[in-house]
Amino acid sequence: MEIHVNMKKATILLAAATICFCACHHDPTPDPTPAAGVEEETYAGGLLGTTFNQSASAYEDPTPAVEQAGMVNEFKYGEFFFEHTITQNNPPFNGLGPLYVRSSCESCHPGYGHGRRMERYRADDWGNGYLLVVYNTQTDAYETSVAGMPQTKAVAPFKPSIDEEKINIAWLPYTDEWGNRFPDGETYSLIYPEVTIPEDAFYAPLSVDYGQLGFRLESTIGIYGTGLLDAIPDDSLKAQYQREQDAGATLNPAIWGGGDWASTYGNTGHPKRFTYALSRGPLQDAAGANAIWNIPNVTRSDRRNHYLSLNKSIYATAASQDPEVQADFYRYFPEWNKTGNPETDIYNYLMCDTLPVEMSDQDYVNFMVWHRGLAVPAARNLSDPTVQRGRQLFRDMGCATCHRPSWETGDDRFTDPNGFFVDADARLPRYPHQKIWPYTDMVQHRLFMVNDIRTGWCRTTPLWGRGLAPICSGHADRLHDCRARNVIEAIMWHGSAQSDARWTVEKFRQLSKEDRDAVVKFINAI
Repeated sequence: MEIHVNMKKATILLAAATICFCACHHDPTPDPTPAAGVEEETYAGGLLGTTFNQSASAYEDPTPAVEQAGMVNEFKYGEFFFEHTITQNNPPFNGLGPLYVRSSCESCHPGYGHGRRMERYRADDWGNGYLLVVYNTQTDAYETSVAGMPQTKAVAPFKPSIDEEKINIAWLPYTDEWGNRFPDGETYSLIYPEVTIPEDAFYAPLSVDYGQLGFRLESTIGIYGTGLLDAIPDDSLKAQYQREQDAGATLNPAIWGGGDWASTYGNTGHPKRFTYALSRGPLQDAAGANAIWNIPNVTRSDRRNHYLSLNKSIYATAASQDPEVQADFYRYFPEWNKTGNPETDIYNYLMCDTLPVEMSDQDYVNFMVWHRGLAVPAARNLSDPTVQRGRQLFRDMGCATCHRPSWETGDDRFTDPNGFFVDADARLPRYPHQKIWPYTDMVQHRLFMVNDIRTGWCRTTPLWGRGLAPICSGHADRLHDCRARNVIEAIMWHGSAQSDARWTVEKFRQLSKEDRDAVVKFINAI
């Protein structure tokens, strides 16, 4: 049951917070919130972005900002598109194809949260949030004959880019330099995925020699609170990078160098802030805005083309020259019988950038109201002495260096590089001047794990709300490929000799079991 909190009373509580904690003075990047109190941090998403629902639907609630703006109906309509299965011919939930990654968004984000660890790769397996990463190991660049998120499903008469039945995921044991054992004798286990895809699983010709390809898994993350992260001012992100540079941190030279951005999103001047790879900038052109188009391949007024492969002509050429596709194409797409030459018509259909619109502008607005309007669950049990102890140890060990506890949002005059939404668009909820507690610095770091993420650079994942994953998403899996099955494993995967977080893991190892459990309890409380 959701607990409704009187906002006037909440404001008084925030102002009266008196329980203070000190940051560790040895952290390269000082904790920016050393004096925050329990009552204040409880509001993980600030007064405009927090829900006090702690049930299985905790990730699904609209923010108070949505409710105050009278956007609940739009939020609910937008939610339909996230939860509903997309089909070919069932407006307004039509799209799906010619290729697709999943037939619904929620199948990747079980319970609106992080994808779960899978033993096999099947797009239709519930909770499979895995996106395949097929890349050139010599350059770290994506393989261009498939999409950045390769499609393993297709509608007739087309064939998927990769035959998913030939994709193999093996979970292998890993023993770290400490023998997977703490000094007091307690043990833990570590596993990691090894992905193999044979050359004959690929439909279109590869752009490089098969032997140069590498395969990785990247799981979806929780989508609640993304509107609040979008409201963090650009100059605050820049200040964080500068602070870390001044502290001697190693930063991704593709993102930051010499005291300024090395690159910005689409050369718009906006810093990159979303996805593990920091491939996206403002939320209005980030993962969700793209996913509703490229995951089920649903066209809209600003995306009237198919998502096929990074070099679209590679797949289009292969399909247009496929005798089986040619034989059935006009049966499924009679309106494309324009020249009578199936190879030409198939190619032109796949390459077309003026396709009919399947998702109306208002439906897309509703979807983005929902996406920008998802609340963050309130932190829980922060006054518990054990949680308080874990909170202090989290800071003392230096975990708050990368998992920065809090940020202040700005005016939230959001942008949209596509131009669909205008500055401070009244159609979307806003979160001005909120203190939020995502526990991320929004910066990429390196952990040097075996079979690591492509490029090795990974944005610090927000920790807020993750303790509710077992009841909301049905699992407790963590990290970019779900290799960590619990918090302890996630922490210990930070412990490579080269890892940017090695020094914090060394401190964690020296804690007593009671203190290690307190740290875990705190992480699960936020």
